[in-house]
Amino acid sequence: MLRILHGTNYDFIKFWRVMVAITIAFIALGVGLVGLRLAGGRAPVNYSIEFTGGTLMQVQFAQPPQGDELRAVISAAGFSSAEIQQFGSPLEYTVRVRLEGQQETAATTDSARTQIQRALKAKYGNDGVTVRRGEFVGPRVGDELRRNAIIAILISFAVTLIYLAVRFEWRFGVAAVAATAHDTITTIAFITVMHLEVSLTVVAAILTVIGYSLNDTIIIFDRVRENLRKQRRESLRDVLNRSINETLPRSIMTHATTLAATVALLLFAGEVIRPFSWVMTFGIFTGTFSSVYVAGALLLYIEYRWPRSDGENKGTSRALAEDRKKKEADSVAAR
Repeated sequence: MLRILHGTNYDFIKFWRVMVAITIAFIALGVGLVGLRLAGGRAPVNYSIEFTGGTLMQVQFAQPPQGDELRAVISAAGFSSAEIQQFGSPLEYTVRVRLEGQQETAATTDSARTQIQRALKAKYGNDGVTVRRGEFVGPRVGDELRRNAIIAILISFAVTLIYLAVRFEWRFGVAAVAATAHDTITTIAFITVMHLEVSLTVVAAILTVIGYSLNDTIIIFDRVRENLRKQRRESLRDVLNRSINETLPRSIMTHATTLAATVALLLFAGEVIRPFSWVMTFGIFTGTFSSVYVAGALLLYIEYRWPRSDGENKGTSRALAEDRKKKEADSVAAR
């Protein structure tokens, strides 16, 4: 059987302050971009038609059109606020028209789609442009989908906390939920920085990332619990580092195979699935990061700040006592 990085002894916890600074800077970048877009009167993220309501058209041209010319044609049809984006090849574009006021019915949206199609054919000819896809979503449906997506993420947090509190105890649950929240926030920051379109597929990717990260965190925490029960004379920091090192071969193999699949989707699956692939690829990195430098470091802080009684876990109590003694010794030596 292939064994990679077996018997390592890396001090992962040593760099937790640097890693926390990096993730805070990245989140601040995402928040800053959201603030700039709100200040400019734009949506904080690039919502798809599924969340905003409106009509979406995918059109294919016989010859690559000029972007300014295409925008002028659609504006002349009465849709100056339409969003026009290249979709894959230079021959394909998407035209997105969001609903406002009197345009909030399927009939008026069909009329809008007809007007745009008529204007494009008048400019480029009947054979010069083809409408390959047309979608309509009402604004009420969009609001409901957005609300349900937020509820789904919050429910995942609650279930995670309950599960880990039952299987381990509340300290592990709090640390894991904090890591899960970190993954959600950093993923949203990544979506903002990359200006990815947020659709139901992307929401599914975010929920998948949450589950993926949670699985990684549980594996490390389970090993931590086993090592604490062995009652070795080690500080909790050493127990955490040893547990991460012992699960490292499994993590490398799992992350490498998952990353190969997501990169393949990113390169070859096409434009429709690309936002999902980007989020999943980023999720592998942020999930691994949070399992070590968020969940692990926070567990260390919680255990040190609110140590358990002897009756709860003798192994943990001994580890905490050793950890406190080590810190006190380091403090005295520093003086």
